[in-house]
Amino acid sequence: MLRNKAFVKKTKKGGVVSVVKEHYLRDDIYCGAVPCTTCGHSTPVLTAAPASLDTVGPHYLVPDTNVFLHHIDFMEHPGTKDVVIAQTVLDEVRHRNLQIYNRLRTVIANPDRRFYVFSNEHHKATFIEKTDGESINDRNDRAIRVVAQWYSTHLAAHHIAIVLLTDDLGNRTHAEAAGLHAVSVRRYADLFSAVPELVDLVGANGDDDGAVPSKPEAIEYDEYLPPTVLTSGIKAQRFFQGTLSVAAYNALEGSIIANVPGAADNKIYVQGRKALNRAVVGDVVAVELLPRDQWIGAADQVIVENDDDPAVDGDGDVTMTDAAAPAAPAEPAEPNPNALPTGRVVGVIKRNWRPYCGTIDKTSVSMASGTSTQSVFFFPMDRRVPKIKIKTRQAPALVGQRIIVSIDAWDRGSRYPSGHFVKVLGPALDKETETEVILLEHGVPYEPFSQAVLNDLPPEGENWLCSPEELARRRDLRHLPVCSIDPPGCTDIDDALHVRNLPNGNYEVGVHIADVTHFVKPRTAMDTEAAKRGTTVYLVDKRIDMLPGLLGTNLCSLRSNVDRLAFSCLWEMSPAAEIVRVEYTKSIIHSKASFTYEEAQTRIDDDRNQDELTNGIRVLNSLAKQLRQMRLDRGALTLASPEVRFRLEGDAQDPVDVELKELKETNALVEEFMLLANVSVAEKIFATFPNTAMLRCHPTPPPESFLQLNQALEPFGITLDTTSSKTLSASLDAAVVPSNPYFNKLVRILTTRCMMQAVYFCSGTLPRDQFRHYGLATPIYTHFTSPIRRYADVIVHRLLAAAIAHDSFAYGEELTNKDELAKLCDNLNARNRLAQHAARASVELFTHVYFKGKTLVEDAYVTRVLKNGVSALIPKYGVEAAITTDQDVWKFDPTLNALEAMDGSTKLRVFSPVKVSIEVVEISAGSGAQKVVMALVDPKPSKVVAAMEVDKAEAPAPAASSASTSRSRTSQGRQKRQRRA
Repeated sequence: MLRNKAFVKKTKKGGVVSVVKEHYLRDDIYCGAVPCTTCGHSTPVLTAAPASLDTVGPHYLVPDTNVFLHHIDFMEHPGTKDVVIAQTVLDEVRHRNLQIYNRLRTVIANPDRRFYVFSNEHHKATFIEKTDGESINDRNDRAIRVVAQWYSTHLAAHHIAIVLLTDDLGNRTHAEAAGLHAVSVRRYADLFSAVPELVDLVGANGDDDGAVPSKPEAIEYDEYLPPTVLTSGIKAQRFFQGTLSVAAYNALEGSIIANVPGAADNKIYVQGRKALNRAVVGDVVAVELLPRDQWIGAADQVIVENDDDPAVDGDGDVTMTDAAAPAAPAEPAEPNPNALPTGRVVGVIKRNWRPYCGTIDKTSVSMASGTSTQSVFFFPMDRRVPKIKIKTRQAPALVGQRIIVSIDAWDRGSRYPSGHFVKVLGPALDKETETEVILLEHGVPYEPFSQAVLNDLPPEGENWLCSPEELARRRDLRHLPVCSIDPPGCTDIDDALHVRNLPNGNYEVGVHIADVTHFVKPRTAMDTEAAKRGTTVYLVDKRIDMLPGLLGTNLCSLRSNVDRLAFSCLWEMSPAAEIVRVEYTKSIIHSKASFTYEEAQTRIDDDRNQDELTNGIRVLNSLAKQLRQMRLDRGALTLASPEVRFRLEGDAQDPVDVELKELKETNALVEEFMLLANVSVAEKIFATFPNTAMLRCHPTPPPESFLQLNQALEPFGITLDTTSSKTLSASLDAAVVPSNPYFNKLVRILTTRCMMQAVYFCSGTLPRDQFRHYGLATPIYTHFTSPIRRYADVIVHRLLAAAIAHDSFAYGEELTNKDELAKLCDNLNARNRLAQHAARASVELFTHVYFKGKTLVEDAYVTRVLKNGVSALIPKYGVEAAITTDQDVWKFDPTLNALEAMDGSTKLRVFSPVKVSIEVVEISAGSGAQKVVMALVDPKPSKVVAAMEVDKAEAPAPAASSASTSRSRTSQGRQKRQRRA
């Protein structure tokens, strides 16, 4: 049956046109139920014996759109089965939330779940027209009720009930009036006794309409401005839009990137609970700038904990822990010359809530309540996220477990957001559980590769051999003295090198990179999955691969004594490392040896080794040193980071030792030739694809990034000249204190933190003068040398193959669509950052395991000074943490950015050597999360002197004890407030 659907559409120029589309209605669309004998379908989905509901017996579910949008965790649970999804619902979900739509499609594809998509919009009996005066939402709700009614009638003879699942009170009322069974999600979970844990998966907005609202809490946030007001305000620059970042050490300090006219900083700071106004890290927010006299500096205190409930201080008075608490009028504050743009959140443009890993606060759990529903607090592992209130029947069983919780809502009158339990991961502090938490928290895809991806692997498996046809298309370099040099235990070997003498006295130097693109073709399932993962993630005890192991550690890995496909860069170089020419070719190689850095270094150092490979490594090392010096002469930076390496033992892979990574000459040897290959390839692909070359730039850091570091260097008579990378490099070389051999490395570590992040970009999206890689001092750069573990390199390999027209290499839009490549760069940048953060979190986890049960005293250096403490780095372990100092012993000197002892005996500045104790403790009672805690051991001035000075200044002798006690109690109250701020 053919019908016409007519509607009006607005054109780009503002005109209105009438559109008529043909809409076919059919009578052969099946119900999908096994017991049905009238439809005649061959592959039914819905079982003949569905689960029984306490009130209606065996039943199928017909959910409305909002059930999926607000309760997708509930619908994903294995206990939710035999679900009819109306086409109306599926289309609405796709239009309103693509992420949830993709999750729903995954469930539909699982035959065990029995989710059936019913094409009601094309069924003669269920298609409905929109009536005059009826909204689209009301029409769609009516369409879903019609589906439920049709199924009820269609399956009446089989005694299977249809339950309409909706939280909309009006929708339920209309359904019940038509004789349908209709319940809210929470009511359904209560009635469905077969799967009691479903109750915990109901979102906070899954209660019946008309429920009595909870009593407002002590704080009430400002109401968000309407979207129309926000949009117009952003255009008029009354408001600023940006993604909210939150400080790792203070959950109540946020910021967005914004260009404020007349401000030196490109950030707007948002400080305090009321100013943040229910925004969570990652949310896209609209911020209103406060008057300039209300601008404040960035938070400069150590925040000890995140336990910010109202408390009673030492004097028995209620302590207002809110940044919005009314402040007592004081003398007019002097203008702060260091004040930064400060604002408040007036609206949320887009929520970025995600499932959060963490632990139930055991102090909020009644262990005697059994399986009754409790409201408890959940501590997210991400300390930038506030506590979350959830309702659960499993509270006693969840204590001590790592669980996942999702946020559902955050009402104006609620101090904390409300959410729901999703699932248990495992026992807290268990290494396997904590590693899974790290992967989930950083969005690292770690599921096994799908069968579709595995189907793209060579069918011969490990027995794959290069075909004669493929060999004929490549340059045969198997006779060359090729070898690889990698870290110990490396199995995914991306690169290998060779050198040989040429008759004219020059050298042929080759860098050979695994030819991953021979196996990973564009637009295949494997290619799509590799692009999604973006990079291999390296944790302390495991690796999450970008490609299946058959490729990453076997067929593509340039292991020794086997033939392997490669993409080779071949240079002719003079003995002075001057490049005469460069050539690129697809090749086949046969590596003669796989060395570790230490093994290669030993060969270089032992003069008795005079074999071809060893002498070749010596030549490469000599050339690498010259290449490095040329880079440094151009202004390349040599920076540093406190990287550590754990020695693991036993089946449990427990850390038994931790040490700083030691770099050898052979590390630099490999690095120099990889950098040279990356630069050479960047020049080649940009020359061929000026608009769609995938490149990598390192932006020039703004001068203000170095203000604090230069201030810290002033007492040593040192200044970092940031005019260019060359002047900065020279300054770093000169930043030496003879009495402190670690000083220069510490300066380089702190300089690294002043740098911008290097990023991938599509060449057609930036002007040529922004291509420069600041740290490497090169005008153009890319990543070519690690295609096994980086997807960017895969794209670069394809670009290079096209640039050299290897075997008439065929390529399509994947290399010429600038917009799509720009989106890919954004994804790869995000994946790269998350992989780095996951690796650091893994190091932190193993650091906690190593120090558990230990209290050690070690040498450290101050890396930051705050009003009530310092941050310190222990070189031996590469561990850095904040130290809270006693404010009755230390006072902050803002002019020197130093903490000065009250007795005048010493000052703590950046770079000051100290001795600290280090141990691992629980972050807060009931959180189940741990952190490294340092305490100052030396210097430790006397507290008695400070108390005596207070006595003399504030009180006569007879009242000295009272005055001292009063100050002490006041200080204790102040410190509590700071910890909870």
